[in-house]
Amino acid sequence: MASGSSSVTLDEALARLSTLNESIVAYQERLDFNNDAFFLISMSIIIFMMQFGFAFLEAGCVRSKNTTNILIKNLLDSCIASIAYFFCGWAFAYGTRANPFCGFGQFLMIGLEPAQFPRWFFQFTFTAAASTIVSGAVAERCEFIAYLVYSTLISGFVYPVITHWAWDKSGWLANGPEGIQFKDFAGSGVVHLHGGTTALIAAIILGPRIGRFPDKKTGTPAVPIKGHSTPFVAMGAFMLMFGFFAFNGGSQGTLGRPGDGETVARAVSNTMLCSGWAAITVLLINKLLVGKKWSMLLSINAALAGMVSACSGCDALEPWACSVVGIGSGICYFSLSVLVEKVRIDDPVDAIAVHFGGGLWGVIIAPIMMHEGIIYTGSRRAFLQWGWNLVGAAAIFGWSFLVMGTIFLILRITGFFRVPRDVELKGLDIYKHGEDAYPQIAYGHGWDKEEPSEDYFSNSTHSSYVRHRTGNGSPNGYANGGVAIKLNGSPHESDQMRGEHVHVWTHRNGQLADRDTYSAPSLRLHGERPENVHHARRRMYNSNLVQPENYYSRHPGWYNYEKDSRHMLHL
Repeated sequence: MASGSSSVTLDEALARLSTLNESIVAYQERLDFNNDAFFLISMSIIIFMMQFGFAFLEAGCVRSKNTTNILIKNLLDSCIASIAYFFCGWAFAYGTRANPFCGFGQFLMIGLEPAQFPRWFFQFTFTAAASTIVSGAVAERCEFIAYLVYSTLISGFVYPVITHWAWDKSGWLANGPEGIQFKDFAGSGVVHLHGGTTALIAAIILGPRIGRFPDKKTGTPAVPIKGHSTPFVAMGAFMLMFGFFAFNGGSQGTLGRPGDGETVARAVSNTMLCSGWAAITVLLINKLLVGKKWSMLLSINAALAGMVSACSGCDALEPWACSVVGIGSGICYFSLSVLVEKVRIDDPVDAIAVHFGGGLWGVIIAPIMMHEGIIYTGSRRAFLQWGWNLVGAAAIFGWSFLVMGTIFLILRITGFFRVPRDVELKGLDIYKHGEDAYPQIAYGHGWDKEEPSEDYFSNSTHSSYVRHRTGNGSPNGYANGGVAIKLNGSPHESDQMRGEHVHVWTHRNGQLADRDTYSAPSLRLHGERPENVHHARRRMYNSNLVQPENYYSRHPGWYNYEKDSRHMLHL
């Protein structure tokens, strides 16, 4: 050997190779962890954007006077869920000291390893989604304090317990007979059946919106209550569909193991196929069998229901099997939507039909259509898997119905569940939040906002109005201010005045002939002669709508109303 050179023994060479190999393995482990963490965080951020979709879909489905209320609830769903999941949600779902019912440990994330943070964030986005489902079903009539209560309980306790049952290794649904596990890859049952059940019991206990269904006692007919923005609904639905790809694909949880990429690709592909089959099914049923129009709103909800049903088995379905899942989901959605309205349960956004119907169908059909399912093997184990899924679905329904039903009943008994009648009629935006989503005149009232002495009127071609001011600014010297409206003919369009109580006069030959005071909405309108008093027909249109009888088209003239604040009167 040359002078000055060093020799390396075989043992030293092997030791160096072993050290190098360990370094490579450690590097690969770090790389795999970082890839998995990036994958989970990326999927979580996309899932979080589903809150945007929920917000716009629900806002479009309600009337304009409740838009701000819907938007703030969807914002706070995420905020409340993050705090509740931080305090105790994770602990009940995946806490280290666990039992078959729930986890226990790592409260306030104490003792949670940084390596678990990606999983924590991913599970938080699922929690927020489960909580958001309920808000649409109780829209336009639920007290804000009630929303804060139920959202906190869902995020911090009710949903995490279900998560533990099905997705934690110590949960009882994850340890079924003969090694069977509850088959719910991405949450048809855990997330959507739970959310749909909670929405169902909430809508039942809260009751329908005023005027939504006919009143048998008074004979008042139902009034169609439609959302104010179809484009909002469509935009929200597209964002939800986008989020579902991450919702289902991200549930694989990792990309580092052999076959993970293929599973993610299968999951997102099957999710879209189920959605497409469901949407087309409902579109054709509504047009060809029911004989109605090509409905965009029904198609959107059906597409979402198809994705909900896909959650349970999207990782284990052949593409052809998605036709069965999707068509069945569409039929379940359409049938349940009709049934819910038939039994007079008011669900403004069809959350019950989409999430309860779609979620239940997904849990039932997955063990039948998936690989090693009933149609492939017909084995005892396959039927056992199907039976265990039925047990899981019943448990999720029972737990959600019992716990949340108790909470909603307590809120109703204590008077904290439903807003007062006048608040519901005028809208929650201004009264509850002091922030109108649209120009104030769109609401038809000012609530607590300071108003100038003039009211706003729509000047139709069939009527006109005049103000006769005195020194103090009151027309005709009336104490509280007012307005005189002249009807020129059949009042096809509306003049409007706001007033909590409306004082009505007969104005004849320039003189004040008669006066009565009525608490809205029990209004009476006086004609030109005091002896001709006609009761107005009452209808609903964003607020109290009063449509006068034909007397006023036969007897055009001046009618005077004193301004005593904020009710809407349509002539």
